[in-house]
Amino acid sequence: MMPLANYRGRKVVVLGLARSGAAAAKLFHQAGSVVTANDRKEREACPEASELEALGISVVCGGHPDDLVTSDTALLVKNPGIPYSAAPIRQAEAMGVEIVTEVEVAGQLSPAPIIGITGSNGKTTTTTWTGEILSAAGLSPIVAGNIGRPLSDAAQEIGPDGWLVAELSSFQLKGTTDFHPRIACLLNLAETHLDYHGTMEDYVASKAKLFANLSEGDTAVYNADDAVCAEIGRASAGRQWPFSLSKRLTVGVSVEPPFTAVGEDESRETRAAERWIVSRDESGAKTRIVPVDRLGIPGRHNCANALAAVAIALAAGAEPASLREPLEAFKGVEHRLEYVGTFRGVRYYNDSKATNPTATIMSVSSLPAPLVLIAGGLDRGSDYRELIPLFRDRVKGVVAIGETREKIHKVAEEAGLTNVVVVEPVEDAAETLKRAVLEASALAGPGDTVLLSPACASWDMFPSYEVRGRIFKQSAHTL
Repeated sequence: MMPLANYRGRKVVVLGLARSGAAAAKLFHQAGSVVTANDRKEREACPEASELEALGISVVCGGHPDDLVTSDTALLVKNPGIPYSAAPIRQAEAMGVEIVTEVEVAGQLSPAPIIGITGSNGKTTTTTWTGEILSAAGLSPIVAGNIGRPLSDAAQEIGPDGWLVAELSSFQLKGTTDFHPRIACLLNLAETHLDYHGTMEDYVASKAKLFANLSEGDTAVYNADDAVCAEIGRASAGRQWPFSLSKRLTVGVSVEPPFTAVGEDESRETRAAERWIVSRDESGAKTRIVPVDRLGIPGRHNCANALAAVAIALAAGAEPASLREPLEAFKGVEHRLEYVGTFRGVRYYNDSKATNPTATIMSVSSLPAPLVLIAGGLDRGSDYRELIPLFRDRVKGVVAIGETREKIHKVAEEAGLTNVVVVEPVEDAAETLKRAVLEASALAGPGDTVLLSPACASWDMFPSYEVRGRIFKQSAHTL
């Protein structure tokens, strides 16, 4: 993408409003572009429209006009969630119009170096934790991106001495060409979002774009326990700074002694207090950071998130001594293995952000059994058979909801579970979830755990995983 100044007097189409679209439309308008913002939602569902029109920006709601993209369109900035099969995008591709996401624009604007964090699971936790660590180290971070705040808004606020910490999805990264972080981090890769990407190859290639423009002065942080992540990280330019739960690294951040068995239960791990997060630099110098059992949030997957955050913070220049306090104090983010409360002797956890089976496996493995699981949601074609070992070993009951309820029911029965309840939907989705919580509470006894960890996106019933999680919490509090 060219510098913003090069689009002065030229036509720019912003496809999809919401926060990132409105931010992009304002930026190009300020740069002197002729901006048209378009959203297929009706006008009353586009609260950003009035503000943009007051600035003199053309706004078209209620569909995609055939003449939205024309031969004189210089650039199309798309909302990350809009598929590439959408008509205006196909038109732009046919006309040779460059297509980017707002992240590409933000990369040009930021006077501060950027930390880009992506992966199939753990992005929000790691990005938030990294922000906390850098703040404690006095490095003036701003956290933005897929985590909620448009990256371009944060890029205009931050000064040159800070760090812009960006959570980035595959949707956002697919629409980048020249985006250049100072530190790029790839947490893990699992099969997800194939309804958008079409193939796993396209999904992985989109994630890999985060590393495409690294240069000698940059740092590649990657999961050495994931073969594809390691391949992407090692192929990039710049300093190699891996992290690992299961390997004793000569350079990077790891756990010592390392974890071994994948199914190992940390709650019964006899050597938990002996395990430390450690870093080793290129000279071989070893620094102990924090005992694993002192991390503020439980679970092996959260230990991996902590390793990544430590690697990023050290690469950004944080002093090792400043890391321990925020690593111990951080208690997680809303909707990600969030403790809701204990009611009638049963613990309730909200893990609504677990929108794929891998995330659910990680969360269930992190909590003590016996456990009653509420799962199900948008049907993206998975058969969920990877959940069978988990159901056999750690779950006493399943409450299935959403489009995938019968699939979840089938794999639970195949795993040998007899306590399985399928909640048929009613018109009010909130009432459906409230009934699921009641059914789960009936299956659970004192000392048990009820966990909402759907393994599916929320869009069949709710507008977002946040709404789903909040209704779950409200339902638990009113038992």
